[in-house]
Amino acid sequence: MRRREALAVIGCTALIGPTLFSCKEGSTSMKKEIKTDKAPKAIGPYSQAVVANGIVFASGQIAINPATGKIPQSGIEEQTRQVLSNLKAVLEAAGSSLDKTVKCTVFLQDLEDYAAMNAVYAEFFTSPFPARAAVQVARLPRDAKVEIEATAII
Repeated sequence: MRRREALAVIGCTALIGPTLFSCKEGSTSMKKEIKTDKAPKAIGPYSQAVVANGIVFASGQIAINPATGKIPQSGIEEQTRQVLSNLKAVLEAAGSSLDKTVKCTVFLQDLEDYAAMNAVYAEFFTSPFPARAAVQVARLPRDAKVEIEATAII
Protein backbone atom coordinates (compact mmCIF):
# COMPACT_ATOMS: atom_id res chain seq x y z
CA MET A 1 0.00 0.00 0.00
CA ARG A 2 1.37 3.41 -0.95
CA ARG A 3 1.88 6.02 1.75
CA ARG A 4 -0.87 8.30 0.40
CA GLU A 5 -3.37 5.42 0.37
CA ALA A 6 -2.36 4.41 3.89
CA LEU A 7 -2.97 7.95 5.12
CA ALA A 8 -6.41 7.91 3.56
CA VAL A 9 -7.24 4.67 5.35
CA ILE A 10 -6.31 6.03 8.78
CA GLY A 11 -8.11 9.35 8.20
CA CYS A 12 -5.51 12.07 8.49
CA THR A 13 -3.83 14.94 6.72
CA ALA A 14 -0.12 14.92 5.99
CA LEU A 15 2.54 16.88 4.21
CA ILE A 16 4.30 14.66 1.70
CA GLY A 17 7.03 16.42 -0.15
CA PRO A 18 5.75 19.80 -1.36
CA THR A 19 2.11 18.66 -1.37
CA LEU A 20 -0.50 18.69 1.39
CA PHE A 21 -2.78 15.64 1.20
CA SER A 22 -6.16 15.49 2.84
CA CYS A 23 -7.93 12.24 3.47
CA LYS A 24 -11.25 13.88 2.59
CA GLU A 25 -12.14 12.58 -0.85
CA GLY A 26 -8.53 11.41 -1.20
CA SER A 27 -7.64 14.58 -3.08
CA THR A 28 -4.85 17.10 -2.87
CA SER A 29 -5.72 20.24 -0.94
CA MET A 30 -4.22 23.42 -2.27
CA LYS A 31 -3.09 26.23 -0.07
CA LYS A 32 -4.71 29.61 -0.59
CA GLU A 33 -3.04 32.96 0.01
CA ILE A 34 -4.97 35.53 2.03
CA LYS A 35 -4.55 39.25 1.35
CA THR A 36 -6.39 42.23 2.81
CA ASP A 37 -5.90 45.99 2.67
CA LYS A 38 -7.24 46.18 6.25
CA ALA A 39 -3.88 44.94 7.53
CA PRO A 40 -0.34 45.95 6.58
CA LYS A 41 1.08 44.43 3.42
CA ALA A 42 3.76 41.81 3.90
CA ILE A 43 7.18 43.45 4.23
CA GLY A 44 8.97 40.43 2.81
CA PRO A 45 8.44 37.31 0.70
CA TYR A 46 5.56 35.87 2.73
CA SER A 47 1.77 35.94 2.82
CA GLN A 48 -0.38 37.72 5.39
CA ALA A 49 -1.95 34.29 5.90
CA VAL A 50 -2.38 30.97 4.18
CA VAL A 51 -5.40 28.67 4.39
CA ALA A 52 -4.99 24.91 4.01
CA ASN A 53 -7.58 22.27 4.89
CA GLY A 54 -9.76 24.73 6.81
CA ILE A 55 -6.90 26.02 8.94
CA VAL A 56 -5.65 29.61 8.79
CA PHE A 57 -1.95 30.16 9.40
CA ALA A 58 -1.60 33.91 9.99
CA SER A 59 1.86 35.42 9.74
CA GLY A 60 3.19 37.45 12.61
CA GLN A 61 1.69 40.93 12.74
CA ILE A 62 3.49 43.96 14.07
CA ALA A 63 1.95 47.31 14.94
CA ILE A 64 2.02 48.85 11.48
CA ASN A 65 -1.05 50.99 10.93
CA PRO A 66 -2.29 49.92 7.47
CA ALA A 67 -3.56 53.45 6.71
CA THR A 68 -0.29 55.24 7.49
CA GLY A 69 2.32 52.50 7.14
CA LYS A 70 3.82 53.62 10.44
CA ILE A 71 4.24 52.01 13.86
CA PRO A 72 2.97 54.04 16.81
CA GLN A 73 5.92 55.10 18.91
CA SER A 74 3.92 54.93 22.11
CA GLY A 75 3.79 52.14 24.65
CA ILE A 76 3.24 48.43 24.44
CA GLU A 77 -0.51 48.80 25.00
CA GLU A 78 -1.12 50.81 21.82
CA GLN A 79 1.20 48.58 19.80
CA THR A 80 -0.55 45.44 21.08
CA ARG A 81 -3.96 46.89 20.13
CA GLN A 82 -2.73 47.63 16.60
CA VAL A 83 -1.16 44.17 16.28
CA LEU A 84 -4.38 42.46 17.35
CA SER A 85 -6.48 44.69 15.08
CA ASN A 86 -4.22 43.70 12.17
CA LEU A 87 -4.46 40.03 13.12
CA LYS A 88 -8.26 40.29 13.39
CA ALA A 89 -8.43 41.78 9.87
CA VAL A 90 -6.29 39.02 8.39
CA LEU A 91 -8.30 36.27 10.08
CA GLU A 92 -11.58 37.80 8.93
CA ALA A 93 -10.28 38.05 5.36
CA ALA A 94 -9.64 34.31 5.58
CA GLY A 95 -13.19 33.60 6.77
CA SER A 96 -12.18 33.10 10.39
CA SER A 97 -12.01 35.26 13.52
CA LEU A 98 -10.21 35.80 16.80
CA ASP A 99 -12.86 33.58 18.44
CA LYS A 100 -11.78 30.70 16.18
CA THR A 101 -8.10 31.09 17.03
CA VAL A 102 -6.58 27.97 18.54
CA LYS A 103 -2.93 29.01 19.00
CA CYS A 104 -0.96 32.25 19.25
CA THR A 105 2.70 32.98 19.63
CA VAL A 106 3.64 36.35 21.13
CA PHE A 107 7.10 37.77 20.51
CA LEU A 108 8.09 40.57 22.87
CA GLN A 109 11.11 42.81 22.61
CA ASP A 110 11.09 42.99 26.44
CA LEU A 111 9.38 40.51 28.77
CA GLU A 112 8.92 43.38 31.22
CA ASP A 113 6.03 44.34 28.89
CA TYR A 114 4.32 40.96 29.43
CA ALA A 115 1.67 42.14 31.94
CA ALA A 116 0.69 45.21 29.90
CA MET A 117 0.53 43.17 26.67
CA ASN A 118 -1.49 40.49 28.46
CA ALA A 119 -4.07 43.03 29.68
CA VAL A 120 -4.71 44.24 26.11
CA TYR A 121 -4.66 40.66 24.77
CA ALA A 122 -7.47 39.81 27.21
CA GLU A 123 -9.61 42.57 25.63
CA PHE A 124 -9.51 40.78 22.25
CA PHE A 125 -9.88 37.11 23.20
CA THR A 126 -12.59 35.33 25.19
CA SER A 127 -12.76 31.99 26.91
CA PRO A 128 -11.85 29.40 25.89
CA PHE A 129 -8.63 31.26 25.16
CA PRO A 130 -6.23 30.07 22.45
CA ALA A 131 -3.19 28.09 23.51
CA ARG A 132 -0.27 30.51 23.63
CA ALA A 133 3.46 30.94 24.00
CA ALA A 134 5.18 34.23 24.78
CA VAL A 135 8.89 34.72 24.31
CA GLN A 136 11.38 37.56 24.43
CA VAL A 137 13.36 38.13 21.26
CA ALA A 138 16.45 40.19 20.56
CA ARG A 139 14.77 42.35 17.93
CA LEU A 140 11.60 42.58 15.86
CA PRO A 141 11.06 44.05 12.38
CA ARG A 142 11.02 47.86 12.35
CA ASP A 143 11.96 47.75 16.06
CA ALA A 144 8.38 46.89 17.03
CA LYS A 145 7.75 46.05 20.67
CA VAL A 146 5.44 43.09 19.96
CA GLU A 147 4.61 40.64 17.17
CA ILE A 148 1.83 38.03 17.29
CA GLU A 149 1.15 35.11 14.94
CA ALA A 150 -1.90 32.86 15.05
CA THR A 151 -3.42 29.63 13.87
CA ALA A 152 -7.21 29.51 13.55
CA ILE A 153 -9.96 27.35 12.11
CA ILE A 154 -12.52 28.45 9.55
